[in-house]
Amino acid sequence: MLIMSLVTTLILFVLLGSGVWIAFALIGTAWLSLAMFTSFAPGPILASDFWGSSYGWDLTALPMFIWMGEILFRSGLANNMFRGLSPWLNRLPGRLLHTNIIGSGMFAAVCGSSAATCATVGKMTVPELEKRGYDSNMAIGTLASASTLGLLIPPSIMLIVYGVVTEQSISRLFMAGIGPGALILLLFMSFLVGWALLIGNRHGGTGIADPAMSLVDKIRNSWQLLPILALIGGIIGSIYGGLASPTEAAAVGVVLAMLIARYNGHFNREIFRDSLFAAVRTATMIAFIIAGASFLTSAMGFTQIPSRLAQVIAGMGLSPTALLVALTLLLLVLGCFLDGISLILLVTSIIMPMIETAGFDLIWFGIYLVIVVEMSQITPPVGFNLFVIQGLTGKDILTITRATIPFFLLMLLAIALMYQFPAIALYLPQAM
Repeated sequence: MLIMSLVTTLILFVLLGSGVWIAFALIGTAWLSLAMFTSFAPGPILASDFWGSSYGWDLTALPMFIWMGEILFRSGLANNMFRGLSPWLNRLPGRLLHTNIIGSGMFAAVCGSSAATCATVGKMTVPELEKRGYDSNMAIGTLASASTLGLLIPPSIMLIVYGVVTEQSISRLFMAGIGPGALILLLFMSFLVGWALLIGNRHGGTGIADPAMSLVDKIRNSWQLLPILALIGGIIGSIYGGLASPTEAAAVGVVLAMLIARYNGHFNREIFRDSLFAAVRTATMIAFIIAGASFLTSAMGFTQIPSRLAQVIAGMGLSPTALLVALTLLLLVLGCFLDGISLILLVTSIIMPMIETAGFDLIWFGIYLVIVVEMSQITPPVGFNLFVIQGLTGKDILTITRATIPFFLLMLLAIALMYQFPAIALYLPQAM
């Protein structure tokens, strides 16, 4: 098992380091793993996984939200958002870098998808932050990390999957995700404030402060935020008003973005065409990576590496604290190779009896599990948010990974705080 794990990891890193497309690196690793360590034919498995990952209804939301972000970016609405927020964030250390964190948290509550949040918010914020002179590493680090909250803040596909397979109340899981989601946002913003005070301001990484404004001028300038707030309100309202599912709400967002852009006089045939083509390119890139990751997930299942690692930990007879530490390490390793849903299904099918014996609350454990899956979104080699950021910025994976390390550690801190104070996750569902 150890040899298989090391060889598989080596193959993946060699392919990624050779400069081939990320999807091809994932496919090549899966193909070679199946050919070397199993008797299964890789071809039929590849065809089945590519077909299975291409027609999912939930995947429909991804290109629609990306298209919405392209419209907002090209019609100037994103720039209006920055002009409206800038006076209020001008004196907060880190200034407009906080828009990545705040914007990702708000959008996560709309779509429930980490990749869609990363692509949509990134299309709006990254070009503007670079143009205004902000530190590029901190810009991509805050974006890649905060957008993972799409997996935790309701509506969350991961929590739905966990609730179904463990027979837990999905509404209680949604309520339990609010506290930890707010905690992680607070940790991210606090770190950004500290970084700006200690490092960013001295090295010019926090941009140029806008001229001071009176309160009246700030309020007048904030009218530029109304279109974005109306867009978010329309999407959230369509979901919680029962008019649309989260997937259908993505289409609502595209229509509203077009109407708002047209009303502001910044939408024409050229913007429609360019935004559509750009959205197709980005969504195709992400879908190709998802298909490759699906094939790699299947290959890992056939080699039985993940299940064997889980069985090793199950046989150790650890205390609850040691068990949680061991599980965190195991899940972070597996998260480098498996997608989030596969990771949740693996844990619930193999480890759940051990979790119940150790006395963990299953609602609390579901939130913990999703946070670990969030961390895997910014962990190479199969970190979807890293791939999305690479597609948006053209930077290499190692540079993007280094930018996310502080936020990765902050998520570990959030898990530690949640373990020490379970009420962070359990207060709201217990109060229902």
